[in-house]
Amino acid sequence: MQRKIAVCPGSFDPVTIGHLDIIRRASKLFDNVIVVVMSNYKKMGNYSFTQAERVEMLIRCTKDMPNVVVDTHCGLLAEYAKEKGAVAIVKGLRAVSDFEDEFQQALINKKLNPDVETMFLAAEAESMYLSSSVVKQVSALGGDVSPFVPGEILEDIIERLGL
Repeated sequence: MQRKIAVCPGSFDPVTIGHLDIIRRASKLFDNVIVVVMSNYKKMGNYSFTQAERVEMLIRCTKDMPNVVVDTHCGLLAEYAKEKGAVAIVKGLRAVSDFEDEFQQALINKKLNPDVETMFLAAEAESMYLSSSVVKQVSALGGDVSPFVPGEILEDIIERLGL
């Protein structure tokens, strides 16, 4: 029997509780989930954590999810999904404002790889406002980010981003 593989892409700079919610929910829907730390061309050179650090933080945060693995990729997501045999790309949506860009990406990925579907999971109400950028801003201004990030990486974030 063929296993159903999904890819959860993102820059995860840093990973938030919202990201983890989407990953956890995807892990219940698919046999295997590959969380792939992508290089976002819009953010090149503006990352707070290296790609290796983001991978390591995700590994710590997903250690209780046995069907989740973490990987990296610097090319086209559609090609990566094809290479891994994925049937779905799982993306989280926080608000309607996310939809236009994500929908455009989904259409392009479908054109590049007709065998993969994009699946959108709505963020939980508690994390609809949450993004990595918000975490970085709150931390830089001395605020408490503990409600926004997994406990496993809180010290890493405070050490790197705090005042």
